[in-house]
Amino acid sequence: MSVPLREALKFWAKLGFISFGGPAGQIAVLHQELVEKRRWISERRFLHALNYCMLLPGPEAQQLVTYIGWLMHRTWGGVLAGSLFVLPSLFILIGLSWVYLTFGQVPWIAAIFFGIKPAVTAIVLHAAVRIGKRTIHNQALRVIALMSFLAIFVLNLAFPIIVLCAALAGIWGGKRYPEYFQQTGSHGNGSEKRYGAALIDDDTPTPEHAQFSTKKLILQSAVVIALWSIPFVALTLLFGWQTLYPQIAWFFTKAAFLTFGGAYAVLPYVYQGAVDQFHWLSAGQMMDGLALGETTPGPLIMVVAFVGYLAGHIQHLIGNTNPFWFGVLGACVATWFTFLPSFFLVLVGGPVIESTHGKLSFTAPLTAISAAVVGVIANLGLFFAYHVFFPHGLGGSISWVSIAISVFAGLALFKFQKGVISVLTGSALAGLLSYLVTSLLI
Repeated sequence: MSVPLREALKFWAKLGFISFGGPAGQIAVLHQELVEKRRWISERRFLHALNYCMLLPGPEAQQLVTYIGWLMHRTWGGVLAGSLFVLPSLFILIGLSWVYLTFGQVPWIAAIFFGIKPAVTAIVLHAAVRIGKRTIHNQALRVIALMSFLAIFVLNLAFPIIVLCAALAGIWGGKRYPEYFQQTGSHGNGSEKRYGAALIDDDTPTPEHAQFSTKKLILQSAVVIALWSIPFVALTLLFGWQTLYPQIAWFFTKAAFLTFGGAYAVLPYVYQGAVDQFHWLSAGQMMDGLALGETTPGPLIMVVAFVGYLAGHIQHLIGNTNPFWFGVLGACVATWFTFLPSFFLVLVGGPVIESTHGKLSFTAPLTAISAAVVGVIANLGLFFAYHVFFPHGLGGSISWVSIAISVFAGLALFKFQKGVISVLTGSALAGLLSYLVTSLLI
């Protein structure tokens, strides 16, 4: 018995509109729907795919959707599943980006974003804890997570170096201390559960289309190269190599291949390039973009659409009657060149991964990498906290209102288990209330 492609596509389309909460929340939704309710895939097969996607650079939730879609319905199943997960968020963010630039300086709207920024800080730290509970289950993995945090926070090491070191630690540890690097087969609570037989169960043979083929590898590689080079060459011929859109395409291609650890780990890299290097937008606008990304469905890394839209809109603001379409082009270019490598890595690497079930030599480095990712995300939370709590740098004034909002957002997330949307709504209202009180006192 198998799931018809039409039924699967209906679910993937629905998922694109309901997958809120960033990578942690989206993976939890996927687990609940596919492992617990629908029984399309078993717990162990789900976690095996998840660990591979966490190894890859790029957005792990979208890659996981692509992987499962491919496993169930071949290449087109994976492409359609991954695309339907992204497209709703792209259209929504294009609209929100236009609203942000058009009305963002209105005082009460600015006050709403002022309240949302501290909540984003709490959400990122909460994500680090949630992912940590799912991946860190012994002292050795805690040490790897701590060393990862110190490596990026103190030494400012690049993400690929941290991932490589974690993988090497996993390879060595898997041979010397295998009990510390075994996959737990759990999802968030530290104990394996059984939900009954699944369509793709622990012992289900790998389907024929998911087995490695040199011919298929060459064909898929050629298709992806064409899908990358044709639009890139077209943008270069239309606008020139040193202009905005080829720069967006090249930058986000590098981001797709060089940033490990999922969406939260990608953000510092995007921040450094978009804000510090190219000056496409400001640090405050980047934080606002992340807030919008958190409040919309789909992968959190869709913040790249916000960055691309602002870059195109702002650069063509002068001398053009309607810069909206330049922003739309920027958003589409950023999205295309960010996600194309993800499809390639999943479809090409999937057959290799499907042959590694239960092999500690493979799972041990992935387990170590998963632990290292927790340290990277924790660093990102502190990165945002600095910009929110000290908006003018350490030498400037402290935003006590932001600290208070962040503390209450953290309590709502950690203690009262409130959802991301509820927390962001409450924080937005707090920012608006702060603005009203300040206006009355002046």
